[in-house]
Amino acid sequence: MAAWSRVLERFVDDDGRVAFKQLAQDRADLAEFVEFVAKSAPHTRAEWFPTRAAKIAFHLNAYNAMAMHAVLEGGIAESLGGLNKYWFVGVTSHRIAGQDLILHRYETDFIRTLGEPRIHFVLNCMSVGCPRLPRTPINAARLEHDLDQATRFFLTDARNVHVDHSARSVWLSEIFDFFPEDFLQSSPSIVAYVNRYRAEQIPDNYAVQFIDYDWTVNAQ
Repeated sequence: MAAWSRVLERFVDDDGRVAFKQLAQDRADLAEFVEFVAKSAPHTRAEWFPTRAAKIAFHLNAYNAMAMHAVLEGGIAESLGGLNKYWFVGVTSHRIAGQDLILHRYETDFIRTLGEPRIHFVLNCMSVGCPRLPRTPINAARLEHDLDQATRFFLTDARNVHVDHSARSVWLSEIFDFFPEDFLQSSPSIVAYVNRYRAEQIPDNYAVQFIDYDWTVNAQ
């Protein structure tokens, strides 16, 4: 985890943007962590991940690192939209604990099954529309704090939640359209879920619309 910590500290700024060009010239730490992920995971080394929090923290860090690695391997495209998105999450495989997994399957079959919807405000596919990439690894000991803080930050940012009182509507990040079932597990509506993390409450009778996801690569 020390190698991943160095990557985040050296190549990610306070806005969560990645210095991909510089990272491409100095990839040793990222390669070290990617190699660790290739060989280890909660289902193969249970003794290393004894708690649910440890499992979640591992998967969040692993996903973000693999996404970062994939951008470099793809030549640092300007955008991950269109056909690039299909290649990025649906075709390119990553070695994770001895298995070859595409990012979509890794997220769906391993991470989302842990039943924690706040993961969606930490998982980062390296696009502008993603949550802010943290500058320190997700840590099991402070997982609740990290997830709660990331969720509140995301849901109070006008880029992700925009309330239009004149139209009696709310515009939400398309993340809520991608994974509605995750948020509805613990809330009667998407708006109710969002309101749990906002001081300024959204009326529950407002129409919900979605902000188009920005697939521009989140580079410095």
